[in-house]
Amino acid sequence: MKLVTSGSMRAIDNQCIEVLGIPGLKLMENAGVGTVRFMEHELGALAEKKFTVVCGKGNNGGDGFVIARELIARGASVGVYLVGHAADVSGDARTNLERLGPDKVVELSDGKSIGQFLETMTKSDSVVDAVFGTGFKGVPRGLSGTVIGQMNVCGRPVLAVDVPSGLNATTGVAEGECVRAAWTCTMGLPKRGFYLYPGRNYLGKLHVVDIGVPAKAIEEVGVHDNVLTAAEAAALLPDRPGDAHKGTFGKVVIVAGSVGYTGAAALASMSAARSGAGLVFLGTPAGLNDVMETKLTEVITKPLPETEGRAVSREALEQVLDLIRDADALAIGPGLSQDPSAQALVQAVVEEVTIPCVVDADGVNALSPQRIAGRRGRGPMVLTPHPGEMSRLTGHPTAEILARRYEIAREVARQTDTTVVLKGAGSLIVDPGGELFLNPTGNSGLASGGSGDVLTGVIAALLGQGLSTTDAAALGAYVHGLAGDIAAAEKGEIGMIAGDVMEALPEAFLQIAGDA
Repeated sequence: MKLVTSGSMRAIDNQCIEVLGIPGLKLMENAGVGTVRFMEHELGALAEKKFTVVCGKGNNGGDGFVIARELIARGASVGVYLVGHAADVSGDARTNLERLGPDKVVELSDGKSIGQFLETMTKSDSVVDAVFGTGFKGVPRGLSGTVIGQMNVCGRPVLAVDVPSGLNATTGVAEGECVRAAWTCTMGLPKRGFYLYPGRNYLGKLHVVDIGVPAKAIEEVGVHDNVLTAAEAAALLPDRPGDAHKGTFGKVVIVAGSVGYTGAAALASMSAARSGAGLVFLGTPAGLNDVMETKLTEVITKPLPETEGRAVSREALEQVLDLIRDADALAIGPGLSQDPSAQALVQAVVEEVTIPCVVDADGVNALSPQRIAGRRGRGPMVLTPHPGEMSRLTGHPTAEILARRYEIAREVARQTDTTVVLKGAGSLIVDPGGELFLNPTGNSGLASGGSGDVLTGVIAALLGQGLSTTDAAALGAYVHGLAGDIAAAEKGEIGMIAGDVMEALPEAFLQIAGDA
C-alpha cells in the first residue's frame, strides 16, 4: 500500500479535485461516512450512544461535521464543539457546517463553553478528534493546545480523524500537546509519520478509510513510498510445488562466525533453514567447525582457513568461491569480526560474487559505497546495516542517519546499485531505483543481540528460492518482524531473545500463507 507525506496527499487531493473533477465535498462526505462505518464496526450499534465531536476550522473539521451528522442520523446523542468561531469556517467545511446546522455547534471561546465541553466529554462513550489534519505542523497553541490536552485526560477513548491532532503526519513528531488516540481513521492512504516514532505511539488502532481516490491520481503524483500489507506479503511467498526436492528450494551459503560470535553464524544458518531453503552451507573458521557441527544438525558446515585469532582468513577466498559456484544465494558478515584478514576476505568476495548476496554486520563494516558500486561480479546485492553500520559505511553521524533515514537509505541504494535494508523500528527497504517499502511488523523485543543475524538468514533463504533482492528483503523484514511479534506474545518483549524469533519463523510463515 502506498505511503504518503502530507505534501503528497495534498497533491493527490488536488489531482482528484482539479484534474479529475471529483468534488471536494464528495471526498469529505466519503471520509465522514467511512469513519462512522468504522465506529459501528468497533462499537456496535450507535443508537443511544453518546459522542463528543471536536472540530477545527479547516477540512478536518469539515470531516467532523459530516461525522456528527451521520451519528445523529443513526440515533446517537452528539455534542459538537468548534475550536474557534463559525464565521471563520469556509469552503467545503462551511458547507458541511451548514448541512449539520450551526445551531448544533458550540463555539469554544470562553470559560463557560469549555466547562460545558468538559462535562459533555466525561459523559460520552467516545470522543471524535477532528481539530487538525495532515497539513498540521508545529505546536498547538492557545485554545487548541488546551482542548487537545483535555481530550487526553477526559478518560474517554478518542477516535482521531485522519491524524491525531498535534502530530506531524510526515515526520511522526509531536512538538507539543498531541491527541493519544484509541483509533485513527486516516483518509485515502496511510501517512509516513504513522510508522515513525514517536508517531506510532499516538495512533491506537489504525484504519484506512477508502474515500474514492482513483489510482490514476496516485500515479500522477508519483508516490514511491509503500508500507507492506499482510496481503502483499502473502503474494510474495515463494511457490512450494508438491513434487519438489531439496534442490528446488535453493542452496544457500553463509560465511559467518568468529571466536565469541558462533551464535551469529548459528542463528543466520538455522534461520535460513527455517525459511524454506533446501540446503544450507555454513563456511566458518576451521577452529570453530567442531563447535558448529555440534550446534547445527540441519546445516552443512565447511571449515575455512583462519587467522591466529580464529577469524576467517583472506586465504579462504578460493574455497568460498568454490562453495558458491553452484549456490543460489550467499550471505556474508554475521559475526565475522573486524579482523583485517576477515575484512579483506569480504572485500574480495563482494568483488567477485555473481549470485544474489546479502551483506550484513561485519560484512558492511568492511566496505565503502565506492567499493560496492565498483564490484566486478555485479551480483544482485542486499545490504542490511543498522544505523551504526550505516554510519560507518557512509561517514554520516549516527544521529544524522536516524534523522534522515529515508533520504540516506535512498542515497546509498542508488549510489551502490543495491537493495538497502536500513534496520530499526519501521525498517526501510529501498531498491536501487528509489522505491521504498516500510516494514510495519516487529516490536522492541527485537532490539537484542542476534536479531539481525536471524533477518540475514531469512533474506538469504528467500533469495535462494528465487525472489528478487527487493522482494526478498521486503518479505524477509516482514516475516522477521512478525516472528518477533509472535515471540513477544508468548515470552513478552522483555524476555524474548533472538533464538525465540528464529523458533517463531515457521508460525510467521504459516500466518502469512493464511493471508494469501
